[in-house]
Amino acid sequence: MRHKEFEIPFSGLKLGKHQFDFQIDNAFFDSYQYDEFNEADIKVTAILHKMNTMMELELKAEGWVNVACDLTSEPFNQPLESELELVVKFGEEFNDEDDEILVLPLGSHQFNIAQYIYEMLVLAVPTKRVHPGIAEGTLDSEILKKLEELRPKEIKNEENEIDPRWDALKSLLIDKKQ
Repeated sequence: MRHKEFEIPFSGLKLGKHQFDFQIDNAFFDSYQYDEFNEADIKVTAILHKMNTMMELELKAEGWVNVACDLTSEPFNQPLESELELVVKFGEEFNDEDDEILVLPLGSHQFNIAQYIYEMLVLAVPTKRVHPGIAEGTLDSEILKKLEELRPKEIKNEENEIDPRWDALKSLLIDKKQ
């Protein structure tokens, strides 16, 4: 899906740095059919440094996404911070195969950064999502109570338990030393 609000029109801009601000909510992720987030509130700042023959784009994101805990399925707000730097060059044809370089066709006057924002934000969320209340011990959840109930009561000390078949092999080592 093409997000027109994420178009950066650079042709009329003077040389130098220009700032663009975007507010990301869950509708943005819904347009990509990404349903991992319950809610989202993220501010993205794009700073475009326009030069004579190329441009540099720096994306910074800060905010939170509401996700489900992997252990308890309890929803919580996961803080999010991320940065992405992109070099924009001009060439014969469009090429976005490199993660750090975008090649625009000669004569282009704008480009869309929605896909870069999407990938940056999705990759900024940790793969293992654990509710902060678990580490603090403040989360009261039925699932946590059940996990504590099912926890093994006795931990075996496997170092002291030696398989008797190894004793016969140890005697061979002792005999060899003498």
